[in-house]
Amino acid sequence: MTREAVLEVCGLWANYGATPILQGVDMAVGKGEIVGIIGRNGVGKTTTMRCLIGLLRTARGEIRFLGEDITRVAADGRARLGIGYIPQGRDVFPRMTVAENLTVGTLIGGPKGRKLSDLVYTYFPRLAERRDQMAGTMSGGEQQQLAIGRALIGNPALMLLDEPSEGVQPSIVQMICDALKSIRDELGTTIVFVEQNLDTILAIAERCYVMDKGRITASLGSGEVDAHRVREHLLI
Repeated sequence: MTREAVLEVCGLWANYGATPILQGVDMAVGKGEIVGIIGRNGVGKTTTMRCLIGLLRTARGEIRFLGEDITRVAADGRARLGIGYIPQGRDVFPRMTVAENLTVGTLIGGPKGRKLSDLVYTYFPRLAERRDQMAGTMSGGEQQQLAIGRALIGNPALMLLDEPSEGVQPSIVQMICDALKSIRDELGTTIVFVEQNLDTILAIAERCYVMDKGRITASLGSGEVDAHRVREHLLI
């Protein structure tokens, strides 16, 4: 990899109880890349994301962020270091307004302590229109925009997204994809996402890691992320 490494994962193992889920995951992501983790259901994609953000303890292996070993750093510490996480299902605060949800994001501070609320509203104008609305009354697509905005407002160097298209209508998915590419282009944010939706993968992934049975089994490089190859791996 020629770009400066933002994320390096070496020999990562993780268990649920006595059952091994991840079995030696290796990957590296360079600064400003948009990288997908793809594969069928139940192969360890979400488990990988939970390990990266620190919600699941690793059994073996190492995670490095901007050259620093963060394998034993707690999830809140990783957020303060500059990792934003948008989980599957979004997890917005339903009884708080859009503006209040975004305020929670400012408490993270990010490595530079920048406040990006105005920029969030620029990327996601619907949030500006709904800033006083309770998040729990919003559509799935609006909640996904809010979850991304809440992570972005902490000024992360790395954003992790788990199934960003899930439960979101196609037109909104495309808008979200366009916003993510703008965030990368304009802010230099590195993005790693888990996805099974073919159109979403093709819209934003510059390259992909393929997972099966808890391991990275293939890598699609620049120029190899096409419908035929991606579909083949989604149907393993």
